[in-house]
Amino acid sequence: MDYSTGKLSFIFIVAVALSFAAAGWIARRYRASMRSLMSAPVAATATSPLAWAMRAGEIPPPAPVSSNDNRHAGRRLVLLLVALSCLMAFTSAALQLHFSVHAPAVTFKRLLPLALVHLWPVIPALGLMWRWSRWRVLGALLCWCVLCFVVLLWRSIEPRPAELVVYLASEIGAPLVLVALLCLGDATRAIAPWLLPPIIGLVWASIAGIDALGLLVQRRPSWLMALPDWLRPEMTMLLFALLPWLLAWWPLRWLGRWLGRAYAAKQFSELMVLFMAVWGISLLSQALSLASHLGPGGAVMLLPLAWIPLVMALNRRLQRNRERPPTLLVLRVFQHDARVQALFDHVIERWRLTGNTLLIAGTDLVERTLDAGDIFTFLDGQLPARFIRHAGDVARRLAEFDLAPDAEGRYRINECYANDHAWQAALVALVQRSDVVLMDLRGFQARHAGCRYELGVLAQAPRIARVVVLTDGQTDQPAALAAAAGAPPGRFVWLDTAHVGRAERRKVLDHLFVAAPHSEPRTTGAALR
Repeated sequence: MDYSTGKLSFIFIVAVALSFAAAGWIARRYRASMRSLMSAPVAATATSPLAWAMRAGEIPPPAPVSSNDNRHAGRRLVLLLVALSCLMAFTSAALQLHFSVHAPAVTFKRLLPLALVHLWPVIPALGLMWRWSRWRVLGALLCWCVLCFVVLLWRSIEPRPAELVVYLASEIGAPLVLVALLCLGDATRAIAPWLLPPIIGLVWASIAGIDALGLLVQRRPSWLMALPDWLRPEMTMLLFALLPWLLAWWPLRWLGRWLGRAYAAKQFSELMVLFMAVWGISLLSQALSLASHLGPGGAVMLLPLAWIPLVMALNRRLQRNRERPPTLLVLRVFQHDARVQALFDHVIERWRLTGNTLLIAGTDLVERTLDAGDIFTFLDGQLPARFIRHAGDVARRLAEFDLAPDAEGRYRINECYANDHAWQAALVALVQRSDVVLMDLRGFQARHAGCRYELGVLAQAPRIARVVVLTDGQTDQPAALAAAAGAPPGRFVWLDTAHVGRAERRKVLDHLFVAAPHSEPRTTGAALR
């Protein structure tokens, strides 16, 4: 079958659009399933949730990590992604100059401006890492395009500004639209890149079915000529487009399961998949353009993607063998989704550079915490198996936690899925394994019995070093203080934080970086206010 660059472009664009739509649908269905499973009735358990079964000595103390260490890790990761992007941009520019028709000899002076244009994916890649807003990403890209325009205009022998604008729009515009669809939304960022490979397979199968119909029409078999008497022509085309899915479904289902297992085995990380998706779209656009005269040889433009696993493998080998990283437990008032999501974006994403994060799963952070394992487990109908329904299930779930860093150095989010009857046992188990706690009590009122229970558990916990509590004007502080009564001196730090901006983010992170004690909590000197 003949697959022209136009047909390949059509397959990819349709697959991106379907991935975008499927991501939103899966996020809604996942959230609805979680609500149902969290409220599912179970038999009562006699296990006391306040039985502190684990001795403090069973968990080694965490490595001493400061807020300066955290910021250094952030700068190191930025440098890694920028260096990798530069390597890929220069490689793609050299390949394009070498294989383009009537291309001049490859020299550094010719290579540098083209590499600068090819480097644009580094902007959305950094924006995805730091969870910039769409407008911030687009604003940074606009500045980048202006820089490229000025450099290209300066390097041109015969300056033609209009042609340069058209060139930049063709190089960046169409790929950027696809990147925005696939990665820049909350649900699409978490889900769509993982769905893209199997959906490309489904779209290709549909195109193959339509091509097969075209070949059959040329031969005019009697059964095909009789088919429109039973079905309308458009239904016949739909039938040939969807029937190949029956053959493609099983290998593509296996592909999805393999992606989930590969993610669990740390062959991929969430950040690296996003990075590869952004760069893959850019390089595929160049490959399809080059294929117009090279044919299948245009695939050579995809070679720079090979730098990603090579550099990540080298970076993993260069990671120092660390002691146990500090572990942060995140608690919050549910049903304040926007506030908690902003807290995740500004604080927890930065904490992940140097420490593990634990939380009890909720619908408020679905788009922030979904990973490949969650997605394909849900599509397989196995989400109920992840839920803690009884106190006895807690140990099984904790044994599944992934507490080692990914290749780029960030740590993953580990969640406990617990229903309304088992969350207290899950909470105690998480508290026993945590060094510090970030508790968002903005909007807390005395009627929030779950939060009051959490404060009481944190006050009694034998090994928590510090609990940083965020409050605002709507927080019922007398009720919160009463629930936390009896805590060791200095354990609770109360921060009035209506909005988490740059200054507040640094303040929260500075308070979180404190060593965990073995028995008696360390007195930090922070006032209880």
